[in-house]
Amino acid sequence: RITLLAVIMKALAANLKQFPTFNSSLTPDGERLILKKYFHIGIAVDTPNGLVVPVIRDVDQKSVYDLAHDLGEMSVKARDGKLKSQDMQGGSMTISSLGGIGGTAFTPLVNAPEVAILGLTRSRMQPVWNGKEFIPRLMQPVDVSYDHRVIDGAEAARFVASLGNYMTDIRRVLL
Repeated sequence: RITLLAVIMKALAANLKQFPTFNSSLTPDGERLILKKYFHIGIAVDTPNGLVVPVIRDVDQKSVYDLAHDLGEMSVKARDGKLKSQDMQGGSMTISSLGGIGGTAFTPLVNAPEVAILGLTRSRMQPVWNGKEFIPRLMQPVDVSYDHRVIDGAEAARFVASLGNYMTDIRRVLL
């Protein structure tokens, strides 16, 4: 079953190609930036034992069906406490989704050594004016936190706007 999160992961991977600074990490001393050529997305998962962040690898090379399958598998492993350390390493950016809990906005914390994180809250149908009438549209609130040593506010605003464009016309990343 395709999930909205799998579709958002595809859009995020496409967007990271356009904004390589977001797909990077800082060295432990914070002096150098490492630009990553892979697109491994961490997914924050709430478990009975606390938050864990398994990593889905090569998101840009997988279909949304494969991503939905991988998400399901990783979520089960996370909740059952069966994640291995390598399952939680090597992410280039993390998604923290509070959609199942609710809310309209939050400030996710960057998962170091990554330099940015995407926060999602519950999507919902809202009326949108198309110039003639209101039409129902599924709206997905997003929040982005980032390391200001690497990314400034203007670049973050462009990143969010571009991600919105991918999510508005998801065919751009599915075809």
